[in-house]
Amino acid sequence: MGKGIGYGKVILFNEHFVVYGVPSIVSAIDKATTATVERADGTGWTLDDRRHATPGYKEEKLEQQKESVERILKAAGIDTMKNPIKITLAGDLVAASGIGASAASCTAIARALSDEFNLGLSDERINELAYEGEKGYHGTPSGIDNTAATYGGLIWFVRGQPNMMERIKIKRPVEVVVGNTGLVANTKAAVAGVRERREKYPEKYNKIFKEAEELAHKARRALEAYDIKKVGELMDENHKQLQAIEVSCRELDFLVELARKQGAFGAKMTGGGLGGNMVALTPGKELQEKVACAIEGEGFEALRTKIGV
Repeated sequence: MGKGIGYGKVILFNEHFVVYGVPSIVSAIDKATTATVERADGTGWTLDDRRHATPGYKEEKLEQQKESVERILKAAGIDTMKNPIKITLAGDLVAASGIGASAASCTAIARALSDEFNLGLSDERINELAYEGEKGYHGTPSGIDNTAATYGGLIWFVRGQPNMMERIKIKRPVEVVVGNTGLVANTKAAVAGVRERREKYPEKYNKIFKEAEELAHKARRALEAYDIKKVGELMDENHKQLQAIEVSCRELDFLVELARKQGAFGAKMTGGGLGGNMVALTPGKELQEKVACAIEGEGFEALRTKIGV
């Protein structure tokens, strides 16, 4: 039996902008998806998805998931007509929009395949396979989610030919709360919407994109200096930019505002938007618990985790 793991993630700065080469900052979190691959009878492949999930998430993503697995198998050079397999997904990362669930599963599957078939794939090649799998979910993914899922840690990411990835070192991990709207988001539709509006209103969008780029550099400096207060302020600012390009929604804005009122240093949507998750910067267990409880008190799910792990 081959085994693999892929980390969940939160994008701290510049989801959507990253698609256009604007620097983004992403952190893996201390929750992960695991995959096992074992030989089976018959032909082809089967999938047993045991992940805890936002209601409707797995059903809505099923066709995308099938395409994703097919892409990974093809990229790995595995013919399941000759080598039938059963894939099982599990782990403590909730399958939900905005926390890199699809990328974590792609990475875990790629690692499990490498393990079972003795492919000896490097992390770089695992990342390539996971990116190929992400195409099934996102059409043209930026590559940021699978990079975090593969390597872990805190990452400065710039999309390009090739993508640029640098590790950001911080003194110690910081507690965050990830609040789940319960809405399953369609990332493909969100990305397409930004592209459409950017073409329609180039002047407005170019200004926002330039501001987002400047903000990313400020955020990196603040993280490296461990100026958590400043990091929070910049998260608030980044959320405004994401609202301006119309990828937030009423539920995300509500949770962001709620977290700030409870004392979060900063809060913003994270991931594709139009549902999914938000993230609040809550250094210290006490503040983390206060914000998480407030989110849960309103009937939403809250994930207590850390960035920079």
